[in-house]
Amino acid sequence: MTTCATTQVDLTKVKPYGDALNDGKVQLAFTLPVPYGEEAEECAKQYAKKLGLEEPNVAYYCELTTGYTFFNVYGNATPTIDYTAIVVPKVEGDVLDRVACGEWIGENIGRDITVVGASIESDAHTVGIDAIFQMKGFHGHFGLERFKNVVPYNMGSQVPCEKLIAKAKEVNADAILVSQTVTQKDIHIMNLTKLVELLEAEGLRDKVILACGGPRISHELAQELGYDAGFGSGKYAEHVMSFVMQEVQKRGWEKKANIADR
Repeated sequence: MTTCATTQVDLTKVKPYGDALNDGKVQLAFTLPVPYGEEAEECAKQYAKKLGLEEPNVAYYCELTTGYTFFNVYGNATPTIDYTAIVVPKVEGDVLDRVACGEWIGENIGRDITVVGASIESDAHTVGIDAIFQMKGFHGHFGLERFKNVVPYNMGSQVPCEKLIAKAKEVNADAILVSQTVTQKDIHIMNLTKLVELLEAEGLRDKVILACGGPRISHELAQELGYDAGFGSGKYAEHVMSFVMQEVQKRGWEKKANIADR
């Protein structure tokens, strides 16, 4: 088997690695609205060629339902990327673990930090918001309910933006956390934008820390939509709370004041 362990990699011309360095091997999975059969296989190959893949090979295909066929296709990609030129906006600040977060809050804030969260509007999925809030957390990372010096309110799913804002005002929240799992037709953009607009209309946008998360959320997108931070896949409660608590200190909110008085 060929390896690249002793080969110098040119980070200005990066391309996929399969069997050998720079062979450009990639794998695609897609569905075409065509009947299952040899014609369908050839259709997938031709489509892969139009995508720019050389020597495409249909490794697997099957009928999903009448008139629709699923494909797993391999091929060789030719484009390269200059890795050294990539700049990704990231959430700033140190990331501390659960225990360290609690200790940091006690030492630097001197009071509990209150956060409310929900999956808003039509989104019925709680997997994201529960991973951040629930005591058991996700993938070995405990949620905010297990953090010391944190008061979390998980409102669940399909929560209207108006209700989420009302809860934040009721408990005098420092931060509002929003999870969006359903993203078909960019419905998450619509929902996230609605929350920001309602907060702005009530004059509360700058009086709470606003963060969102989900499989298609990035920090860059979140900021474009008017949020303070965005957390995508691979981020857990400690990432969120590390940002929130440092932002509380940055804003000088150590002495708790009502949202309206900040």
